[in-house]
Amino acid sequence: MRTNITVPEFDPVLVARYDVAGPRYTSYPTAPQFHAGFDEAAFREVATASNKGESPRPLSLYVHVPFCFSPCFYCGCTRVITRDVTRADHYLDHLSREIGLVGSLFDRKRPLLQLHLGGGTPNFLDAPRMERLVGALESSFSYRREGPREYGIEIDPRYADGRYVRDLAALGFNRLSVGIQDFDAEVQVAVNRIQSVAQTREVIEAARDAGYGSVSVDLIYGLPRQTLAGFAQTLDEVIALAPDRIAVYGYAHMPHLFKAQQQIDAAELPGAAQRLALFGQAFRMLCEAGYVYVGMDHFARADDELVRAQRAGTLQRNFQGYSTHGDCDIVGLGVSSISRVGASYSQNARDLIGYEAALDAGRLPVARGLMLSGDDVVRREIIGELMCHGELEMPRFGARHKLPFAETFAAELGRLARCADDGLVTIDDSSIRVTPRGRLLLRNVAMCFDAYLDRPSEAARYSRTI
Repeated sequence: MRTNITVPEFDPVLVARYDVAGPRYTSYPTAPQFHAGFDEAAFREVATASNKGESPRPLSLYVHVPFCFSPCFYCGCTRVITRDVTRADHYLDHLSREIGLVGSLFDRKRPLLQLHLGGGTPNFLDAPRMERLVGALESSFSYRREGPREYGIEIDPRYADGRYVRDLAALGFNRLSVGIQDFDAEVQVAVNRIQSVAQTREVIEAARDAGYGSVSVDLIYGLPRQTLAGFAQTLDEVIALAPDRIAVYGYAHMPHLFKAQQQIDAAELPGAAQRLALFGQAFRMLCEAGYVYVGMDHFARADDELVRAQRAGTLQRNFQGYSTHGDCDIVGLGVSSISRVGASYSQNARDLIGYEAALDAGRLPVARGLMLSGDDVVRREIIGELMCHGELEMPRFGARHKLPFAETFAAELGRLARCADDGLVTIDDSSIRVTPRGRLLLRNVAMCFDAYLDRPSEAARYSRTI
């Protein structure tokens, strides 16, 4: 399917009306549906089965490095705060053991097309420790230091310099993701992340000099003490840095789930109208600067692979957001990491003690997961088509899955009718198409096909859609 990307419209009244809690759909079913009944044995079974067939899927690895030198108060990630870098050695001992155990389950002939290091702060690992990690990956997977690949790492520029970035390039990394959030001094104090433009520029320019294929940056709107004027200045500075991709995430204040967020004064958070205005400002400024709105919170240059994939109809979503490698089985390594292998999801233990104890006992640290039902698989594809391409050809989809679409999803089409009444989608006998008014509300459109959202207290698990 080839997608004609519609230019989105920003209608603040409409967006405010649809600003409810809902999933981001980096997976379907979403992580709250995972359960302990899917264990190590189940993962071993699906991993082994994934090697069968004439052409097994290529692999994508996600490696979680949990350590951070200091806490960012907005963070909801699994991380361990410490300034003792030797703690990384103990973690690498266990991570290397896991890499060996997991790697033995997958055919070494399967290409490792994609790698992403997240955290935490992956650059907590200095160059020698990163070399050790890459060595472990090379020993168990078909790791490439050259050739076609997409190997990325999240970098905190407060703890990295140009030399470090060049060292990573020598190890095969060719994509860099830089956390910024906001350059405004008052906001940085409120969230405990003091970071200069100069620090950020150094790592971005080093990446370009070292031949990285892409540099992306992350921003957050809705943080304490944010103002339109301050955020506009941040956006001007970010645009001047000229990254290839920009993610603009909405801050989700959930102090009942994330302890670090209890340090944030809720009275200093922008109100709903101000929060919406912050996003609207980012949307306008980035589009005027030539960035293409891919969807959700992602913007990219017109010649970026994400944009080309969307136009070609091959864009996918996974746990890192929008992706050009949706054909891969995703293998998660490290504490709390999530795998997507075949029609299954699995997650490692989310605490360091449980993760390391499993490996000390010679077991994989799989703590929970899910084997998708036939209905889950079908709905996952529907939601993926809407989130990535904004359209769904219902007769063709029904024929592919051997089901009468309109009858099977009559209730869902009824829910979608409200979106149609508000101009978010158009529906006829052959297709569902997201309109320019609806492109900023893709999550809301996709939620119409989510079979789990009607269950009690589900909404409390998710951030707001804007």
